[in-house]
Amino acid sequence: MSLAYTERLKEAGLLASTGSTGDSYDNAMAESINGLYKAEVIHRKSWKNRAEVELATLTWVDWYNNRRLLGRLGHTPPAEAEKAYYASIETMIWQPEFTDKTLSRKPGAVQFMGLG
Repeated sequence: MSLAYTERLKEAGLLASTGSTGDSYDNAMAESINGLYKAEVIHRKSWKNRAEVELATLTWVDWYNNRRLLGRLGHTPPAEAEKAYYASIETMIWQPEFTDKTLSRKPGAVQFMGLG
């Protein structure tokens, strides 16, 4: 874990959840993403300086989180799939089951709205 990362966590009042040193099985998903990043970005070329690596890293992270196509999401980018997911939940939650019924105006009345 980098010193800058550790310091940033400390400033935010957070404690890092880390396992044993050098144990790649402790957090397999993170290690898998780290492996992809190294294979797709770091090991593909020689880097002139840290700024060049930082820019390439930011570009890759943006692509990975927002624009890459995922087969299990119907070849949709993650950001687009997330937006569609939350839009569908919002529609499901706010759509009344019985739209032809008027709501009671009596104080203390209980209103029922189904999840369509």
